[in-house]
Amino acid sequence: MFRQLTATLAIVVALTGAPLRVLAQSSTRADLDAWAQRQMSLRSIPGMQIAVVKDGRIVHSGAYGLANLQTPVPVTEQTVFSINSATKAFTGVEILRLVERGQVDLDAPVSTYLADLPQAWRPITVRQLLTHMSGLPDIITPDGGYVGRDRAGALAALADLPLRSVPGERFAYNQTNYLLLQWIVEQAQGRPFEAVLGEDVFRSLSMTHSGFGDSLDLIPGKADSYRFSRPGEGEAPRLQNVHELFPPFTRAAAGINSSAPDLARWLIALQAGEILKPETLEALWTPGRFNNGKAGEWANGWVVVDRRDHPSVGMTGGGRSAFFVYPKDRVAVIILTNLAGASPEELVDSVATRFIPGMKLTGVAALQERLEAEGFDQAERVAAELAARDGAGALPESDLNNWGYRLLSRGRVADALTLMKLIVSLYPQSGNAYDSLAEAYAKSGDRARARENYQRSLVLDPANTNAAEQLRLLGTDPS
Repeated sequence: MFRQLTATLAIVVALTGAPLRVLAQSSTRADLDAWAQRQMSLRSIPGMQIAVVKDGRIVHSGAYGLANLQTPVPVTEQTVFSINSATKAFTGVEILRLVERGQVDLDAPVSTYLADLPQAWRPITVRQLLTHMSGLPDIITPDGGYVGRDRAGALAALADLPLRSVPGERFAYNQTNYLLLQWIVEQAQGRPFEAVLGEDVFRSLSMTHSGFGDSLDLIPGKADSYRFSRPGEGEAPRLQNVHELFPPFTRAAAGINSSAPDLARWLIALQAGEILKPETLEALWTPGRFNNGKAGEWANGWVVVDRRDHPSVGMTGGGRSAFFVYPKDRVAVIILTNLAGASPEELVDSVATRFIPGMKLTGVAALQERLEAEGFDQAERVAAELAARDGAGALPESDLNNWGYRLLSRGRVADALTLMKLIVSLYPQSGNAYDSLAEAYAKSGDRARARENYQRSLVLDPANTNAAEQLRLLGTDPS
């Protein structure tokens, strides 16, 4: 499947890889097109769009691969992709528009704007909803469904459940937050959320390939969405169609479909002050703070990459779509794909380096780029060089671990195993590192080393219930 898919994509990318509207130098275009083709091959991505904004203009727009594998249909500049949870960035902007008009205060209790909420919910602030610090129970069920068929049903189902944490105490990604934010927008505007964005944003900015919808809707020009199955031991991942539902009462959390050029138009208008005043835009992109004063990773519907050089803000959706803005550099990068698990957010910085003078990849992004080019057998040497250049904390365990699991999900077991070994060498006292290495060994069929590393994980972290359960499944008493 992987070999056949890669061969098909190579042909189509060669035919459709040329950018459709560009201002960038031809050498940059050629380099970026070749890089895009390589990333699609490495990640088995069927179809992709890339758009880059610099100084208020679209300087690169590229369409690559297949929008539909069954037909097949190539991706064009007009192809529409699901952006899933990246919709939340639009919601954040709409709430800040209400702030500008004096209709909403970010630090006011949500009960200021919504009546008949459960008592425990009423002190939660609008900002805590936007930054996922509310502590609310989630409307998403363990199987990925929703607890109710409409807003009233969802709220009734959650009303008697306890808060998961004290508001402001911790981060917990939660769709209930955006259900309430959608309600606030609709109360203030007197229109459905879809109409607010459709009329005030999509139509006014000529975003003619943007709108709302899910798998039940017939959406002209939309790319089909795919994911790889989770293989059992000894099995290869298999490409599957994605079926997803975004009920109308959840559309502020997910549900927008768009194209990279359309999203570029929105980001240009946003940075140009056409949607929010400069001071409001700064507030939009300011991280929320926990009760102890520590800044979180989320601003108001946007994720903040807070670093000394070239900080960025953006949003991802469905493991397949991402857009990030580099405010100080006046650059924005949009990457849309039709493969859940493609994780294009990992690729955004690499694109940005081609348009931001002096920007270099650091940390896990730099490690990814180099290992893909030089081979995973060079992992220890490259990691040591990056640590010497960027500092010992340049390769966070959690980021490395997430990357390892994405490699496993793509069927790249040998590369994942090499990476998990590197994590153990960098974090020898981490029970989680050994747990992940054990899982990689299990995927490779090496049950003996899987048992050995689960046991080591339990020594370091006796509370690791996953390691104990896996040992039982492997026929070993964890005690």
